[in-house]
Amino acid sequence: MAPSPAQRERETKRTARTWIKDPIAVLADGAERGVVVEGGRIVELVGKGAEPAHPVQTIFDAGRHVVTPGLVNTHHHFFQTMTRAHPKAINKSLWPWIEALYPIWTRHVNADNFRLAARLSVTELLMSGCTCASDHHYMFPAGLEHALDIEAEEAEAVGLRMTLSRGALDVVGDKAGDDSQAVAPGGATQDTDVILADCERVIGRYHDRSDGAMTRVALAPCAPFDVSMRLMRETAALAERHDCRLHTHLVETKQEADFAHARHGMSAVDYLEECGWLSNRTWLAHGIHFDDAEVTKLGRHGVGICHCPTSNMVLASGICRTKELEAAGSPVGLGVDGSASNDNSNLMEAVRHALMIGRLRYDAASVAHRDALRWATEGSARCLGRDDLGAIAIGKQADIAFWSLDDLRFSGAGDPIAALVLCGAHAADRVMVKGEWRVEDGAPVGVDVARLRHEHHQASRAFLEAL
Repeated sequence: MAPSPAQRERETKRTARTWIKDPIAVLADGAERGVVVEGGRIVELVGKGAEPAHPVQTIFDAGRHVVTPGLVNTHHHFFQTMTRAHPKAINKSLWPWIEALYPIWTRHVNADNFRLAARLSVTELLMSGCTCASDHHYMFPAGLEHALDIEAEEAEAVGLRMTLSRGALDVVGDKAGDDSQAVAPGGATQDTDVILADCERVIGRYHDRSDGAMTRVALAPCAPFDVSMRLMRETAALAERHDCRLHTHLVETKQEADFAHARHGMSAVDYLEECGWLSNRTWLAHGIHFDDAEVTKLGRHGVGICHCPTSNMVLASGICRTKELEAAGSPVGLGVDGSASNDNSNLMEAVRHALMIGRLRYDAASVAHRDALRWATEGSARCLGRDDLGAIAIGKQADIAFWSLDDLRFSGAGDPIAALVLCGAHAADRVMVKGEWRVEDGAPVGVDVARLRHEHHQASRAFLEAL
């Protein structure tokens, strides 16, 4: 079938050489006068006093913008947007929080409201300057067996890159025995063989290893305490066979660290090693309560850590040891985590929170604004195994966020890049993914935000029925 006029126009725009000209500032070295984009990639950095080396077809005047790489979100739970600030879960730490919400999720999450949750999440992420995201979806009640297909469709509709993390639960909390921390009710779990078969299906359909891929797949058992060792080991073997990433929650709380010793007679990191997970294809969510030996071991194997500062503060879980982990050799990225423990999907807000909580753990000089921005870009890209993302550099994908400093909050700011973090940027004015505009003038292209908000909010009312 011949391409439509609209498709031809889009392709012409995508393949044209475009000069993003004279930004206020750009988070890259040697790009004072901007960057040139062609065919979805960054092909030239234009330095101070220079002009593009080759003719350009279009010019975008970036004189109102601070330009950064697109942010990369390495941990989320889209379905949880349906239970933001839920009355049964507020003002609780992790275990009481999750015990309150699991029965509600199991009873009410279905394909229709999950689609709205995914649509809202990818839109909200995109508007916050995020160009690539990973969603850790582990809830598969009856009727939601194709949740990852829904996520892929919704991400494609807004133009967001995705690592589809096929999560899983195969241990039922009320049947797991007194020494288990598993809390998932039966309606949330699946048979191990069903899980493994669907992992193969999802990999076969969505795992694109090519440079610039819009979708990839990770295998992501929920957490070692609520899945079987068999599932942990067999997903590691699957990931090795198909060259995909591995992801799970680990030691978000001190209770989990203690459980690993009590249940398995070893540390949580040693248990990962026992399951075949200790490699540079693995990244972990939270990773708060590692001791020094575990930090060293994780770094030696290049295991990535997704720091989720907002969620960790809401649930009072603790503070990730970002500086020690990076120094040991672990990539550190950022995640918004679930929208019932955040309670939003704003990755730029998480950058500011990472700076602030990092300074509480260390000191003002040890965690700089550029550290927090690096975690949200280069560090997150490394966690996802994406060496084609995360930086404004020649050959990288043209995934770029454009930030206006027009709000009152920025008035008087002397350092434009520091201002994004310190003054609290939270919404990108424009976002480009693979060289195409996906947010223009603060609005996601092709999305009726008011309608989405109404439909999502109406669907969320069902989750309050238990009150």
